[in-house]
Amino acid sequence: MWIEGEIIERIDWNDKLFSLKIKADIEPFIAGQFIKLSQIIDEKRIGRAYSIVNAPDSDFIEVLAVSVADGQLSPNLQKLNVGDVIDVSTKATGFMTLDEIPVSSSEEKQLWLMATGTAVGPFISMLDTLEPWSRFEKVILVYGVREAKDLAYLDKLEQMKLQYPEQFKLVLSVTRENYPGSMSCRIPAGLQSGEIEGNVGISISPEKSQVMLCGNPEMIRDANNILLERGLTKNLRRAPGQITQEKYW
Repeated sequence: MWIEGEIIERIDWNDKLFSLKIKADIEPFIAGQFIKLSQIIDEKRIGRAYSIVNAPDSDFIEVLAVSVADGQLSPNLQKLNVGDVIDVSTKATGFMTLDEIPVSSSEEKQLWLMATGTAVGPFISMLDTLEPWSRFEKVILVYGVREAKDLAYLDKLEQMKLQYPEQFKLVLSVTRENYPGSMSCRIPAGLQSGEIEGNVGISISPEKSQVMLCGNPEMIRDANNILLERGLTKNLRRAPGQITQEKYW
């Protein structure tokens, strides 16, 4: 089911990467879930899923998107301005949410969030709620992009570091250029070498860590394999584990 949403703000991070804030009366959602945006193009409805970036208590929906040259919908979305309308699905969905993570034992104290590109969106939504901060002693976001211009919401993440100085660790990886304070390797390589854990002074283990992977399927595959080798297991409802993942295409 679709309803009409109105663009109330847009942010251009670079010439392809942008965010849209949309006023739309959708049903309540859980941080980490996604909605669908759609248009009628050539008499055919084209819909695509986009994770919600804002917290559930916001009075708008925010999505982070990248315009793909041969995409059926994203180039049209990039052309939208304040006051334009877009069809929005009434109900969000998705299972990459904190309530799908097993209740932490006394030993499980770390939440690792690992994202590439626009997949940082659902993690920002989670970090804007109280749940990660009340459930885990340490929250680590590993955010990988190709170029520094692809780092969206960096100011917001830096503000979170100030808000939660003892809890929050931010690890950036920019793979195609030098960027001060960041790694230059892919996330799986940083896991394999120990560089990621070395940066924050915390080790990933089955006893103490929950890891959420979101984004590039290759990153998820490779990181998942490394984590499995370390004894972590995939988190399933029928068999709770430590690895939760969502591919972005």
